[in-house]
Amino acid sequence: MPDPSSLVIADLFAEGEELDQLVGALDAEEWARPTPAPGWTVAHQIAHLEWTDRAALLALTDADGFARQAAEALGKPDTFVDEGAGAGAALPPAELLARWRAGRAELDAALTKAPAGERFPWYGPPMKAASMASARLMETWAHGQDVADALGAVRVPTARLRHVARIGVRARDYAYAVRGLPAPEGEFRVELTSPDGTELWAYGPPEAAQRVTGPALDFCLLVTQRAHRADLAVTASGAEADRWLDIAQAFAGPAGEGRERRGA
Repeated sequence: MPDPSSLVIADLFAEGEELDQLVGALDAEEWARPTPAPGWTVAHQIAHLEWTDRAALLALTDADGFARQAAEALGKPDTFVDEGAGAGAALPPAELLARWRAGRAELDAALTKAPAGERFPWYGPPMKAASMASARLMETWAHGQDVADALGAVRVPTARLRHVARIGVRARDYAYAVRGLPAPEGEFRVELTSPDGTELWAYGPPEAAQRVTGPALDFCLLVTQRAHRADLAVTASGAEADRWLDIAQAFAGPAGEGRERRGA
């Protein structure tokens, strides 16, 4: 059986390559095109990914160096993400693209070499290499969606969304905590139809009273806050499950504002 760590690392690499194909031939005007994230252009989106890939690489290879960087970043929690993206977006597009590509390659090598059982520091709890790869894939896919929306491109969803969906399910209690709300007791049942329609991705006990169902793509758009709930075919059965869908987030940090409803 293939090593699960190697599978998610390979999926992260593939996700980056797919986004690279979308932005690799853009001209300067297209790099400056605004995305659905207020104040962020296509360049900001790629710059953010480049910055966070470098942070992950530092966490894997230099724990002390990462601790210093994390302390500096967390000292300005409301601005460090925008500052990092802005600094990268100010670079010439060719330089930004080259830096992002180099960082992805270095991160792939570091993840591949990382001992499977070792935990590495991060802005939240320490993570194993496989979990870090999953988190990077989720961010790459989500910010890639912003880029695709800005360019009017339609991406074909893949089975790599399984990683995004799993994070979204596992982050349920975090979505409550970040809003100062008590988490519900017990697990929910989540049943998602795979992008190709051939599988059911199921999480939680089958007998759970609180249930969420729908296409995996729509669920992933919901938990990464890349689409408004009203525009997605994700449904809830039970009051707590319904409440969760209003606040769900797969990403760390403050609760996002999400996206406006189409046509609103």
